Amino acid sequence: MASAKILHLFLRVDVLPRVTCPNHPDSILVEDYRAGDMICPECGLVVGDRVIDVGSEWRTFSNDKATKDPSRVGDTQNPLLSDGDLTTMIGKGTGAASFDEFGNSKYQNRRTMSSSDRAMMNAFKEIASMADRINLPRNIVDRTNNLFKQVYEQKSLKGRSNDAIASACLYIACRQEGVPRTFKEICAVSRISKKEIGRCFKLILKALETSVDLITTGDFMSRFCSNLGLPKQVQMAATHIARKAVELDLVPGRSPISVAAAAIYMASQASAEKRTQKEIGDIAGVADVTIRQSYRLIYPRAPDLFPADFKFDTPVDKLPQL
Repeated sequence: MASAKILHLFLRVDVLPRVTCPNHPDSILVEDYRAGDMICPECGLVVGDRVIDVGSEWRTFSNDKATKDPSRVGDTQNPLLSDGDLTTMIGKGTGAASFDEFGNSKYQNRRTMSSSDRAMMNAFKEIASMADRINLPRNIVDRTNNLFKQVYEQKSLKGRSNDAIASACLYIACRQEGVPRTFKEICAVSRISKKEIGRCFKLILKALETSVDLITTGDFMSRFCSNLGLPKQVQMAATHIARKAVELDLVPGRSPISVAAAAIYMASQASAEKRTQKEIGDIAGVADVTIRQSYRLIYPRAPDLFPADFKFDTPVDKLPQL
């Protein structure tokens, strides 16, 4: 009987689902806690993101009405609000004891939340929604909420919409946590223009007397290459090309995103996994002409930019000249 139980336990363990890389199923995945990704160390493929759901616990039954709140439990205590958001909501009564002789409900909810707390709650919801759409982990959301609270309480950005401030705080939090996102990526998940987010970004840095690290080409390379489905060899070559181009001062005044896109284009064209300018531009959020301009700057020194161990599928002298 004991041996049968042990065998049953082993069988139960074997059938548990396991996340693996499709190309290297035996490799042990590396978890990037800041970005919320699980990465294969062999090929750099992002196998999974947001593995653990950190959202609220919900339950829904087929006979529930659309007006019912599907939350099983209340929200956790929020230290960013003045009262911690520890409130109790009384549901609508259905029995005779819930109403007085005139048919009015005996128990009613009173809105005790202040207007400032209500504004911050709406901003926190918008921040969580934006972060969820671009798969940002919880620590980014927490930092963004703290930044928004500091700006809101200082009242240093009067006249700016809370959505614009929240978008700019999300951009700052991403850069401070070492997982920067581009302005276009933030714009794609918000209702605010790139110009307005940029203005709020500068005002917030000045108001809070804080700073952010300068973005580099390496901050975006892994994500861009993974989204393009490029192998690790091409990613390493593109990283080397971009770094050497900056060291040799071949791309003065060019943004790191455009330099990274040009480096990916050059590395992919030299390999068997070729990608067009449009494919790279769609992922990096830059125009084709921007990639061409940066590519023309680094093309004359192409032989000096590739790593020594790179295996060329297309020789350097056969690369597109554009």
